Parts: sequence; C-alpha cells; structure tokens
Amino acid sequence: MTDKLTQLQRSICMSHNKGKDTIPEIIVRKLVYSLGYRYRLHRKDLPGCPDLVFPSHKKVIFVNGCYWHRHSCKKGCSMPETKRLFWQSKFDKTIRRDEQNIKTLKKQGWDVLVIWECQLKDMEKAQNIIVKFLE
Repeated sequence: MTDKLTQLQRSICMSHNKGKDTIPEIIVRKLVYSLGYRYRLHRKDLPGCPDLVFPSHKKVIFVNGCYWHRHSCKKGCSMPETKRLFWQSKFDKTIRRDEQNIKTLKKQGWDVLVIWECQLKDMEKAQNIIVKFLE
C-alpha cells in the first residue's frame, strides 16, 4: 500500500505532532494538581526533559504516547505500511533514548514513573498508580 499523501503533505502532517502539552499529558497534570501535588514542567536540565518534575521528592513522570514510544498495547504495536525500515529505525532510537534517559535519571537519584496513554482509559487505576508513586 502506498501513502495517500504526497511527501510534502506527510511532512506537514507529521510536523504537527506535539512533543509536549499533549492531551494525555494535560490529563495527568490536571489529575496530579487535583490531588494537591505541585510540580515543574519539562525541566530541560534533566535527561529526557520529563513532563512533570517533583524536585522536593526527587521524582519525575513521563507521559508517553503508546504509538511513538512503542508501548506493548495494540496502539504501540502498529507499524506504518510505508517506509517500514525508516519507521522501525526511528522507533528503535526512541526506545533506546527513553531507556538511557531513565537509566541516567535513576543514577542521579531520581525516581521515574512512565504513564502510558492507554493507562488513562481507566482514570481510577491511573490515579492509584500516581498516588502510590508520589507517596
């Protein structure tokens, strides 16, 4: 199957994918705030620029999209039908980068939680995970 968009159209489409302030991230931020926790956003001085940073607790939360960060759920296992080698390489680099960032953060004494986009379908469960992590 070939791409239905031209190379330029596809490039424009892909450039609109946001790296921060995504809907899942905003959902987690509102949840965490409603629980009474205060945080900093996107600290560039930390590996991976975590989405939520709790400096006094030395904890960080990454809110990862299942597709882009290759979660094991259905959405994370899908693969584009065109340019498969390009996409596989891109996804592999993202996985390695995420693993390295988490490893470095842990070496620096930070606790790390990754919340996956699909986990937000069950908000009660997501809340329990976050509360357990932050306490």
